[in-house]
Amino acid sequence: MPNQRIPHPDPRSVAVLAYDGLCTFEFGQVVEVFGLPRPEMGPDWYRFRVCAERPGPLRAVGGFRVEADGGPAELGAAATIVIPGWRGIDAPVPDELVETLRAAHARGSRLVSVCSGVVVLAATGLLDGRRCTTHWHYADRLAARFPAVRVDPDVLYTEADGIFTSAGSAAGLDLCVHLVRRDFGPRIANEIGRRLVLPPHREGGQAQFIDRPVAEREDSRFARLFDWMRARLGERITVDRMAAEAAMSRRSFIRRFEAATGTSPGDWLTGERVRRAADLLETSGLGIERVATESGFGTADGLRHHFRSRLGISPTAYRRQFARVAVG
Repeated sequence: MPNQRIPHPDPRSVAVLAYDGLCTFEFGQVVEVFGLPRPEMGPDWYRFRVCAERPGPLRAVGGFRVEADGGPAELGAAATIVIPGWRGIDAPVPDELVETLRAAHARGSRLVSVCSGVVVLAATGLLDGRRCTTHWHYADRLAARFPAVRVDPDVLYTEADGIFTSAGSAAGLDLCVHLVRRDFGPRIANEIGRRLVLPPHREGGQAQFIDRPVAEREDSRFARLFDWMRARLGERITVDRMAAEAAMSRRSFIRRFEAATGTSPGDWLTGERVRRAADLLETSGLGIERVATESGFGTADGLRHHFRSRLGISPTAYRRQFARVAVG
């Protein structure tokens, strides 16, 4: 593993790997975000190619075949290389593909995996000692096959030294929109998210999707409560106030809320406030104290604590990285 990696000067040339046994849904996600013509986004939008691991038509899940325009050479030349799943969590990875990805990363290319595609990145050795994720169903098997890799099954996606991994299939969209945000800023990422009917920031981890059925009646009730809370993030909202708004006793409210969301009312509210603070940091010129007040944290210290705890970055650093407005 190189000691220093120089990022590719232009990350907007994207290649997606096609392989025999191609995961159709994951492949489609990548095409949807990076491969569709988007003239309204201007001339600097992504340049996209599909690159096959070997010549000839390749079988895809669903009973059809794919024949790609590019091959390993074009794959390795791209600035962003996406692995949309893999044909099996225990399936071997060809040596030629491993060497192509190692060389591309050394030249500064970003490597991105969706769901089980992390197997391909782990086979390169580039994830050794680094944190990554995959679908929770595969996490234990991935860790057993690659013990030097730090598998985190509780997050939607990870990023380390130009290597990006996502959890289950839908989390691949979260990661793709995250890359758009890095390349084009929050306004464009928000627009892509809206077109996909996907929030540009999705809070939480994989645990919320595991064996947590939600009754339709309760889901409807909480949907109204969520809207009510989001409209009042700057106010003091206690658990008792939430329970009263939901027309439940405190004990029943907490139990049903946790069953429906996988988290406590307080944690959910904190997540929404962090999301609101992030939006203000990106799109307004408000000072940190005002952002803290508007998002419900009260003080800049409170904002900094929760923002760093949730996002791993300070509000100031976040604004410096993502904001598109000058702070007066």
